[in-house]
Amino acid sequence: MPSRRFLQLDVFSPYPGAGNPLAVVLDSDGLDDKDMQAIARWTGLPETTFVFPAATEDADYRLRMFSPQAEVPFAGHPSVGTAHAILEAGIAAPHDGALVQEGIAGLLPLRIDVADGVRSIAIRSPRAKVAEVVARDDARLAEAVRGWNPGALPPVLMDGGRRWWLVEVEGETALRGIRPDWGAIAKLAEASGSMGVFAYARADTGQGFDLAVRAFVGNGRRFEDAASGAANAVLAAWLDERGALPRAGEPDGSRRCTVSQGREVGFDAQLTLLVDAAGEVWSGGQVRTLIRGELDW
Repeated sequence: MPSRRFLQLDVFSPYPGAGNPLAVVLDSDGLDDKDMQAIARWTGLPETTFVFPAATEDADYRLRMFSPQAEVPFAGHPSVGTAHAILEAGIAAPHDGALVQEGIAGLLPLRIDVADGVRSIAIRSPRAKVAEVVARDDARLAEAVRGWNPGALPPVLMDGGRRWWLVEVEGETALRGIRPDWGAIAKLAEASGSMGVFAYARADTGQGFDLAVRAFVGNGRRFEDAASGAANAVLAAWLDERGALPRAGEPDGSRRCTVSQGREVGFDAQLTLLVDAAGEVWSGGQVRTLIRGELDW
C-alpha cells in the first residue's frame, strides 16, 4: 500500500494557529471517491484536498476537495492552501507569478506574491452575481437576523458558486457580539438554497484591517467558519458593485481591502481581497505548513 505525502496547513494565517486548518494529500493517484470521502471524514477538518496530475496542459495540477460530508465544488481556503503545498513540494513553479488550478469549478489562476520574504497567495474566484436584493425587514430574514443592528447596505443573496446571504451590521463591536440563532439560520439556508448568513461590518479605527466578518453556515452542519476565501470574495464583489469597498482605487485600477475573521471561534485569520481592473475578485493571504508526514491508507 503506497505512502502518500500528507500536510496540515494553516490558511490565511499571520501566525501559527490563527488561520483555517486544511489537510492536503499530495499523491492521490489510486484513491477513488469513497477513499477520499473517508479520508476527509477521518481528518475532521473543514476541507481536505487531493492533488492529481493536470488533465490539461493549461493547468499546473488538478485537485478535488472534500468536507467531512461531501465533495466541494469550490472553496477559497483549500485552493490557496493547496497552491502553497504545491509550491513547497516542488510539484510546480509559478509562471509569470501565477499557478493554474484545475477543478470542478474549471481552470482558476492563483497569484503568487512575495514581499520582504513573505509569500502571499490569492485565488481568482468564480464570478459572483446578485441573485436578489431585499429590504431589511424581509420576512425570510427576520428570525435569522433578529436583534442585529443593520448597516447602510441592504441584505443581498449572492451567488458565487455557493450562495450566501450578505448582511451588513452597524459597527464591529455589534458584529462581534452577535449570538447566532442556529435554528433560524438553518431554516433560512435550507429555504433559499444558500450556505447561510455572512455578516460584515466596518472595522473600528486602528485595527489594521478594514472589515470584520462572520460566516454562519446553516446548510448541513451548523457552524461558524474560521476563514472563508470564497465567501469573502462574494462580499468583495457586492461591495465593489455598490462602490462601497473601504479603500480607494490603486494606481493600476484595482481596489482592495483587508478582512479579519474567526476571532469569535478561537482563530484570528486575515485575508486580503482585491478587485482588479477587469472586475475579477481575488482572495488570499499567507499560509503556514504545521504538519508534514505520510498517509498510509
